[in-house]
Amino acid sequence: MRSLFSAASGMNAQTLNMDVISNNLANINTVGFKKSRTEFQDLIYQTLREPGARSSITTEIPTGIQVGLGVKPVAVNRVFSQGNFKHTGGALDMVIEGDGFFQVSMPDGAIAFTRDGTFSKDSTGRVVTNDGYPLEPALTIPADTISITIGNDGTISILRPGENEATELGTIQLVKFVNPAGLKSLGKNLFMNTASSGDPIQGTPGLEGLGTIAQGYQEMSNVDIVEELVGMIIAQRAYETCSKAIQAADGILRNALTIGRG
Repeated sequence: MRSLFSAASGMNAQTLNMDVISNNLANINTVGFKKSRTEFQDLIYQTLREPGARSSITTEIPTGIQVGLGVKPVAVNRVFSQGNFKHTGGALDMVIEGDGFFQVSMPDGAIAFTRDGTFSKDSTGRVVTNDGYPLEPALTIPADTISITIGNDGTISILRPGENEATELGTIQLVKFVNPAGLKSLGKNLFMNTASSGDPIQGTPGLEGLGTIAQGYQEMSNVDIVEELVGMIIAQRAYETCSKAIQAADGILRNALTIGRG
């Protein structure tokens, strides 16, 4: 029976939907995390009677008979809406107000991208992520630095002992993508560009559509817990309904077998 397989496809689809929702909820306190959304499509249809088929020489059937064969997940889209800002006061904590990503150098030399602006210094003074991946372009803070100032345009200035004026150390460069939803998630708050996302477009913060940088803040997850809980309830009910459809189809088959034995 078609209903058995259609309902089973619905249960499989809602299982994936619950996986995505659970991951969103698990990362509600992850800095720079961007929530995901599952997209579905109906499967192919079995045509029992073509719409517009001729019922006689002068008449045609206004509607046909097409029976759907279920549903399938077609995408898990990443939603890059802005998360809330949390004030930390950290000299190397940064948020991007608007579009853009920080660049991070991976151990294999590849460049990854992140919205997590929680940076710190390693033993050599390099500005690195929590996993020790250096910011790109690389920046090294001298050991005797008294204070660090990061401007809205990404300019980093430091004040050293015996100096009355700050010294410009370098500039943070951001990148953006034509299709950020096409980025590949690597975990650890990192993304990698793909053919779907397009190549990174590098620029100065505040110019060419890139966001500005605010020092001393963290961008929190953009997950809305109420929205996710409602989505979880809907997914659960949809799963239960599909299981009921399977039970109903099974009951019809059982009745048919009973009639046959009678």
